[in-house]
Amino acid sequence: MAFARTCSVALVGVDGVIVEVQADLEPGVAAFTLVGLPDKALSEARDRVRAAIVNSGEAWPQRKLTVGLSPASVPKSGSGFDLAVACAVLAAAERLDPSAIADLLLIGELGLDGRVRPVRGVLPSVLAAADAGYQRVVVAEQTAAEAELVPGVSVIGVRSLRQLIAVLTGAPEPEEPPERIVGRPDPLMAGLMLPSAGVRGLPDEAASRMDLADVAGQYEARRALEIAAAGGHHIYLKGPPGAGKTMLAERLPALLPRLTQKEALEVTAVHSVAGLLPAGRPLIDHAPYCSPHHSTTMPAIVGGGSGLPRPGAVSLAHRGVLFLDEAPEFPVRVLDALRQPLEAGEVVIARSAGSLRLPARFLLCLAANPCPCGRHSRRGEGCECTPAMVSRYQNRLSGPLLDRVDLQVQVAPVTRAELMQRDTSAETTAIVAARVLAARERAAARLAGTPWRTNAEVPGHELRTRWQLASGALNDAARQLERGLLTARGLDRVLRVAWTVADLAGRDRPEQRDIRTALVLRTGVEQGLPLTEQFFRSPNLAADRPDRADDRAENRTGDRSGDGSDEQSEERADAPAGRRPTRPRSARRPPGPTPTEKPEESGT
Repeated sequence: MAFARTCSVALVGVDGVIVEVQADLEPGVAAFTLVGLPDKALSEARDRVRAAIVNSGEAWPQRKLTVGLSPASVPKSGSGFDLAVACAVLAAAERLDPSAIADLLLIGELGLDGRVRPVRGVLPSVLAAADAGYQRVVVAEQTAAEAELVPGVSVIGVRSLRQLIAVLTGAPEPEEPPERIVGRPDPLMAGLMLPSAGVRGLPDEAASRMDLADVAGQYEARRALEIAAAGGHHIYLKGPPGAGKTMLAERLPALLPRLTQKEALEVTAVHSVAGLLPAGRPLIDHAPYCSPHHSTTMPAIVGGGSGLPRPGAVSLAHRGVLFLDEAPEFPVRVLDALRQPLEAGEVVIARSAGSLRLPARFLLCLAANPCPCGRHSRRGEGCECTPAMVSRYQNRLSGPLLDRVDLQVQVAPVTRAELMQRDTSAETTAIVAARVLAARERAAARLAGTPWRTNAEVPGHELRTRWQLASGALNDAARQLERGLLTARGLDRVLRVAWTVADLAGRDRPEQRDIRTALVLRTGVEQGLPLTEQFFRSPNLAADRPDRADDRAENRTGDRSGDGSDEQSEERADAPAGRRPTRPRSARRPPGPTPTEKPEESGT
C-alpha cells in the first residue's frame, strides 16, 4: 500500500493544533497535489520538497502524488510542514518504514539543497505535541534548545534531510559540519528573527546599566513605581518634559521578579511565534519591556495582520511592562482598545480567516505631558496653551481608560538642588527589587490555592468578602464613593493598591492609612497624609533622614508661594484630615460686591 502518514503542528496564534500529514501514491500521470487549506507559502512546499529529496540523493516517485493535511477545515500557513511532507512522501515510496514516522512529529522548513531550516513558533508547537501525547519531535538543529524546554519530550535536532533519513533507517549519519562561517551571520537564521518592534525581552547591556538611583528626586513617583511593581498595578505618570517619566518607566522592568517556569514558557511562546526569540537564548525568564511609538497602528498594538492575526504589543508585553510614552499622541481608538485586555488579561481577535485568543497580562505604564507645550501647571507659568487646548489634549485619555489605571501620579519638575547635588542615599534598583520580591511572596502566600498571583488580578468581590480589612479602614473610600469621586471599579482598585501597600509594610491586612495612601495615589488629593518621602518610608528610615523630609516640605511650600503666604501653607499642613483649612484674613475677599455683582442703587 503506497500510503504513509506523520504529524506536524499548525499554529493558531500561540496555540498549536496537531495536523496529520498523509501521502498517497497512485498509478497515473506524475503530479503533486497538496490539499487541506494551505496558504501561499505552504503551497510552494511542492517545489521545495521535490528539490530537497532529489538533492539528498533520493529518487522522486514518478506517480500521481496527493498530500493531505488533516483536519482540512483548519487553515495552515508557513513552511514548517516541509519536513513532515518529505518524510511522508518517502515513506509512501517505501524508502522509509511508515511505522517509523507514524508517531513522530516533524517541524522544519526544507531548503532546495535538503538542509533543514528553523521556523518560528517551535516552543508552542512542541507544547501542543506534548499535550497530545507525542514523545518524539524532530526540529532543526538551531531550534533544538527551544524545543527541549518542554519536559517529557525527546527532541531530535537535524541539519539536513539526508541526516534524518539516516537516523530513521539506522544507517551511519553523514558528516555534515555546520556551514556557518565564524564572524558571519548564520544564513539558516535569515528571516527567522523579525525586527524587535520596540520589545526588550532579555536584559541587554544598556538595560543592565539603568538603575533607579540615577533618577534625581521624584520620591513620590519612585514609591509609586515600587507599589506598581509589587502588586502589578497600572500606573500613569503625568508631568512636564524632563521630569524623569521615561527614566522611571525604563527602570520598572528591573523591579519585577524573575518569571516562573510557567510564565517563562508563556512569554517565550509568544515571542517565538512573533519571531522575536534571540538565537542561542531560547528561554525568556525576565519580564519583557515593550515601548511602541505613538504612530503605531491598531493591529500592531492589539494584534492582527492579513490572514490569521499575529501577536501585538499587548501580547509581546505579557508578564512584563507595556510603556506608552506621550500617551495622548496615540490614536484614541488605539488607546480605548486597551480596555478589554486591561480587565481580562487576554485579547480576543476575530478575522475572516478565524479568531484566536492571545495572552495579554501586562503592566501598563502611561506617560504624558500636562498640555501640548508641556508647561501647564496650577500656577500657569510659561504655558502658551489656551484652556480649550489643554482640555482637548488631556481628554484624549478617556475616562473609562483612566478608571482602569490604579496609580495616577503627578511628576513634579526636578528642583535645582535635586539635580545638582548628588544624593548618595538614593536607593538602588536592587534594594527596591528586594522589597518588591518580599511583598510578592507575601501576596502569593495569601493567594495560595486561588488562580491569582498578584493583588491586581484579584476580583473586587473577593477582596471585599474573602479577606477582611481593619475596622473603619474603608471610611474615607466610602465617602469618596458617595460623593461620586470614585466609581465601583475605582473602589476595587483602591482596595488592591491598599493590599499592596500593606504587603510592602509587612502588615497582615490594610489599615486606614493604607486606604488613604491608595486614595492619594489614585486621585492625587491628600487625605491628611502628604505624599512625601518621609511618609512613604518606614519610621526608622524617616527618623534617620529628617533633613530630606524637611527639604521636600520646604520645596512644596515654595511651589505654593504663588497661591498664598507661608502662613497659609503652614495652616494647610496643620489642618486635620477631612477638614478644609480656613483661609487667612489677609487672603479673604474684602467686603463689598464681587466683580460679577452690581451694587444696589440707593434711593430706589
